[in-house]
Amino acid sequence: MKELKIGLLQQHNTASQEDNMRRLAEGITDLAKRGAQLIVLQELHNSLYFCQVEDVANFDFAETIPGPSTGFYGELAKQLGVVIVTSLFEKRAPGVYHNTAVVIENDGSIAGKYRKMHIPDDPAYYEKFYFTPGDLGFHPIDTSVGRLGVLVCWDQWYPEAARLMALQGADMLIYPTAIGYESSDSKEEQQRQREAWTTVMRGHAVANGLPVIAVNRVGYEESPCPIGEKSFQGIQFWGSSFVAGPQGELHYRASDNEEESVIVNIDLDHSEQVRRWWPFLRDRRIDSYGDITKRLIDE
Repeated sequence: MKELKIGLLQQHNTASQEDNMRRLAEGITDLAKRGAQLIVLQELHNSLYFCQVEDVANFDFAETIPGPSTGFYGELAKQLGVVIVTSLFEKRAPGVYHNTAVVIENDGSIAGKYRKMHIPDDPAYYEKFYFTPGDLGFHPIDTSVGRLGVLVCWDQWYPEAARLMALQGADMLIYPTAIGYESSDSKEEQQRQREAWTTVMRGHAVANGLPVIAVNRVGYEESPCPIGEKSFQGIQFWGSSFVAGPQGELHYRASDNEEESVIVNIDLDHSEQVRRWWPFLRDRRIDSYGDITKRLIDE
């Protein structure tokens, strides 16, 4: 059995980037001392989720890669001997910004990065205002703990992204996330959304025979829109971070309203056994999938 100890940090965020990063450092250190080998953080973990509003001042949150945050988390990774999956607002060039996951190796170096490919533009999630769609493609990142198929939040709804990572030998799929309830939705609708979010990623695990790790933020973040412009009242992030196995089995699912710091053990060798029982990759009809690259198929 090839066991991997995965640390999940599900946290709330405040308006102080210094406070957020201090608490993240404390959480990373604690998880490492408890034996975590791989630590996954939530999407855009250094700040509040600023995409609730379109405001050019928020571009000041962005930074270069390498830059201050990769240096900060790189030093932690080196000191603690852990691999860390971070999620940063990347300033690539004047006017060109990305939502970028950066994987830090356990020696403090940058193992690789992934720029979010699918960018939402919905009430309270105005990401197209800030982020240029990714241009690095869907490629796993090799690390000392395995080949990581890192994707980001909205990517988690797209089976094509998960499949492309699996076809390139990813050992697991990882989704840093920031998603929550819109205040005008009914309680029943909110729960349907949360369950759909969990279910679709468990489906990616089954379809590809791989573990899935999703780490979401938690807690309420007020809308920064002026009162007269508000069409929503902020976001209640639903937490519920989880680890699923290659048959979609839930190894752990976190609270929907509390911070959590947990370690989940997964057996990476189990994926090989599952793929022998269910050889979905073998039986794909690759000769018949050409139309998948079309927006719609005209009859």
